[in-house]
Amino acid sequence: MKLKIFLVFTLIFLLIGSVGIVEQVNAENILEVAKHMEAEGFDPHKVPAHSSIQLYMQVYEGLVSTSNEGDIVPQLAESWEIIDDTTYLFNLREGVLFHNGREMVAEDIKFSFERILDPETASIAKSNFEMVESVEIVDDYTVIFHLENAYADFFINLAHVYSAIVPREVIEEHGDLMNHMVGTGPFKLDTWNPDNYTLLVKNEDYYIDGQPAVDGIRYSIMTDESSRMAALRSGTVHMTSISPEAVQILEGTSGLDLVEYSNFDYTYLAFNVTEEPFDNPLVREAMSYAIDRELLAEIVFDGMAGVTGPVPPAQQIWAADISEFPSYQYDPNKAQELLAEAGYEDGLKFEITTSTAYDYMVDTAVILQEILQAANVEVEIKLIEWGTYIDTWVNRTHQSLIGLNGAGRTPDRALYFFFHSTGAANVWGFSDSKFDTIVEAARVEIDQENRQELYHEAQLRLVNELAPNLFLNTPSQFYAVNEVVSNFNPTPYQAEGQFKLISLE
Repeated sequence: MKLKIFLVFTLIFLLIGSVGIVEQVNAENILEVAKHMEAEGFDPHKVPAHSSIQLYMQVYEGLVSTSNEGDIVPQLAESWEIIDDTTYLFNLREGVLFHNGREMVAEDIKFSFERILDPETASIAKSNFEMVESVEIVDDYTVIFHLENAYADFFINLAHVYSAIVPREVIEEHGDLMNHMVGTGPFKLDTWNPDNYTLLVKNEDYYIDGQPAVDGIRYSIMTDESSRMAALRSGTVHMTSISPEAVQILEGTSGLDLVEYSNFDYTYLAFNVTEEPFDNPLVREAMSYAIDRELLAEIVFDGMAGVTGPVPPAQQIWAADISEFPSYQYDPNKAQELLAEAGYEDGLKFEITTSTAYDYMVDTAVILQEILQAANVEVEIKLIEWGTYIDTWVNRTHQSLIGLNGAGRTPDRALYFFFHSTGAANVWGFSDSKFDTIVEAARVEIDQENRQELYHEAQLRLVNELAPNLFLNTPSQFYAVNEVVSNFNPTPYQAEGQFKLISLE
């Protein structure tokens, strides 16, 4: 808490005297974005870090996309036909060029999905398409997906940037796409100066007339939020994402708009369930009772966050009511009873790992360290830099981990992707055959009411009986935007994907 108060006053001090009108950024038609972290690589099939998605989502495209309201809309496929529950035909746009000048054709669709499904790729999207039996090329502009079984979320997963269409020759030349980007999207890579900036420039051959409206996007790395705020005030950058703390500081600043929107992300405390003490579900349940989620939302996010289950409230009809989760009631005495039942009557000591890259992760760890003492739980905090954190997440070299998950637009991603035994992002060592059976049935159930019942059952089992993660808060998202920026209206389904629509007045 003292650290947080100090940071707030430091920011205020830095900004005193600069409350005047924000100057217009340079006359160049380049959207200047302050970005707080460098990308962990550019491969859309392999890298889930948001710091990477911010960049490669401007460069790559998939067969379909989503509207601001979440409806499926055409992208590289201009139309499609659902032949039956397991057969989907897509008609591709003709004349779409990769950034290397080659036309995108049906072979690229087949190659991209075979790459996603190849175990050697270790694609983050693999579990999204495990039901794809084959991709059939009819001609250069027609492909048919053959599925082993019906899959209700097939289209919404196609719309995710992890399903990007990539050119074979670039991968064959470089081995992967970690340091290279060649897509079909509105922007293409011009310059990558690691830990300094990345410049994307307008794709002059983009197939949609009038897009993008700017000539490029320059993402400048500014790890410190006070630096990003100062850059906004001085007019060095047009926009940046900001924390709830910064919202309070910037409110009323002439020349700046503060844009709030919700999304599908949530903070969590995750456990390595393959090792003591968290191989015992009773211990994990005890930790849930020992955490005051409302207090976390109030302190860490200044009240600009809600409490969430594994399916966040932004998914609306799919999210279970948190009142159905008994362990969400803060009760340190109940936590101690469960710990004693699990054999830890003298209390518990464990390590929480998190990254210094995000203040809210560190703040969450510090607050948890304090409030868990009431349940006779002692916490040691291990702070690591972002690259090491990603390695820790992937390789499960943690005892417990605080982070942020993107639950996506569907309960299949929120539940199967992270918690099925074979889920692509199940990095907790967690496996439960009954849970697997429920989410497997839900992903092939076409009737919406039946699917709701199955996903409801899955959430109750995951939270009330298993607790491999403790789901904490869903923070509101904020952008601070220079008033010269037009046509930026983020929604849970489309936020930074709208950058191609932005114009500078």
